[in-house]
Amino acid sequence: MQLRRIGNMLIVSAAVLMALATQVFSQTPADTSSRDTSKRDDVSLLKQQIAEQQKQIEQLRAIVDQMKQKMDQSPSPAQAAATPAPNLNQVASTSPMLPKSVQQAAASSDPKPMASAVFPPPSATPPPHPDPEPAAMQFHIGTATITPMGFMDFTSVFRTHAAGGSIGTNFASIPYGSNVYQNNLSETRLSMQNSRVGFRVDADVKGAHVIGYMEADFLGNNPANVAVSSNSNTLRSRLYWVDVARGNWEVLGGQTWSLITPGRTGISPLPSDIFVTQDMDVNYQLGLVWGRIPELRFVYHPSRKAAFAIAIDSPDQYAGGSAGGPLITLPSALNISSAYQGELDYNQNGLNAPNVAPDVIAKLALDPSRRLHFEVGGIERNFKLYNPTNQTTYSAVGGGGFLNLQVEIFKGFRLLTNNFWSDGGGRYIFGQAPDLIARADGSISLIHASSTVSGFEYAHKNTILFAYYGGLYVGRNVAIDTNGKPVGYGYAGSSSAQNRIIQEPTVGFNTAIWKNPRYGAINLIGQYSYLTRNPWYVAPGQPANASLNMVFLDLRYTLPGSAPTIGH
Repeated sequence: MQLRRIGNMLIVSAAVLMALATQVFSQTPADTSSRDTSKRDDVSLLKQQIAEQQKQIEQLRAIVDQMKQKMDQSPSPAQAAATPAPNLNQVASTSPMLPKSVQQAAASSDPKPMASAVFPPPSATPPPHPDPEPAAMQFHIGTATITPMGFMDFTSVFRTHAAGGSIGTNFASIPYGSNVYQNNLSETRLSMQNSRVGFRVDADVKGAHVIGYMEADFLGNNPANVAVSSNSNTLRSRLYWVDVARGNWEVLGGQTWSLITPGRTGISPLPSDIFVTQDMDVNYQLGLVWGRIPELRFVYHPSRKAAFAIAIDSPDQYAGGSAGGPLITLPSALNISSAYQGELDYNQNGLNAPNVAPDVIAKLALDPSRRLHFEVGGIERNFKLYNPTNQTTYSAVGGGGFLNLQVEIFKGFRLLTNNFWSDGGGRYIFGQAPDLIARADGSISLIHASSTVSGFEYAHKNTILFAYYGGLYVGRNVAIDTNGKPVGYGYAGSSSAQNRIIQEPTVGFNTAIWKNPRYGAINLIGQYSYLTRNPWYVAPGQPANASLNMVFLDLRYTLPGSAPTIGH
């Protein structure tokens, strides 16, 4: 651009000089006979000529100024090529894994770590399913573009009480009671289990854009001796889906972030567009509603600012607790060793529960501007149990609703709130509440459960600061057994595992200490959380609640081109 301007200026200057030269040399030479003219007449003629030349110079200068203004206003060829034509079919759910806004606002060259998915702007929606941003690690097979993705984590966690488990927190079963060893010992763990491997495939097929996505980590079912010598952590599947988009429609099938999981922009399965907090705890923030579940999803995008989706998710009749085993108390005729042993999932039954129908989820997402993201939706769930003692089948229909909001108050600072209310929806609050209880005759009664995750995220230069409050409430649901004793959930004399309220405030940071678009990024991530839980029944002499302090510190190297997701 500068070279072109200089060239134009040189041409204009040459024209000025030629005009001046023409004006001077075009004067008719004076006749020798005029040499006797008086000096006064010569001076007067010279002044007149100079005045005329000055007028011409002013006219040429005005022309040069006009040309310069036009050159400043017109884009260069490079700029014109970099400005895409508007596309009416652009949709938010197919944004690239590495939005430029994230590169500028987050802490690395690319996730939610790299530095983080923090806030992809809804209004700057890319074309429908564009190719991933150019990365150092990409290769092609035919017309398909394959982008390796992943990061390497070294995570440390310190807990003031021995909560058990690994780098994921069992929120509903933190140690309770003053005389148990767990409450008199702390614990420290180091792990690479949250490291991620995967890839993304992009291809255009017969007018549609297809994305295939696979992601795995090392938080699988480990052998009992895993911590002794080799620490051979087990690889497990996280995401495995294919998405096809054409025009305003999109269809997805596979194991994905459930449609019920809060989003950051539009409706999208991409990890960069999902809200699972910035926490390093691999079980996220208490109160978060989420799932990575086999799902079939249909999405309609009427515009770049709105999306509506319906999904069917693989169901699960859930009655267990995060520590395994039954969380509800069944009537004596229907205890776990008898009629309902295989009909409910107690967090240890695998895939054996006979679910009657898929869960149906609907969501509407609105992004009127880059500063605002709004979601509203609901879920329907179906339950069915068979009581062999009276040869009767019992059914129940449950469900819930959710309302999520993110607002950018000023540049880089966002307030957010995600809220869920349900009858029979405890499975989706990370299984912190059971879905139902059974009455004495075997009939079903659904348990009310609600939760929230609210707080803020602030992205400035290479650092993200975040703070959240997570809360969960599980309602009491009590039935009377044939022997006159109470059963169900939350009755007087119930187990201390039957929680009424669980709460977790969290603060943390994520900063990129080194980044390079060709070689990746190194991030340092920290988190502090204070966790409390209050059971429905407090036995005489026992504390009113259980509490736990946790500190996480993580060092992460992220591959170039990986999805901007700190999410776990």
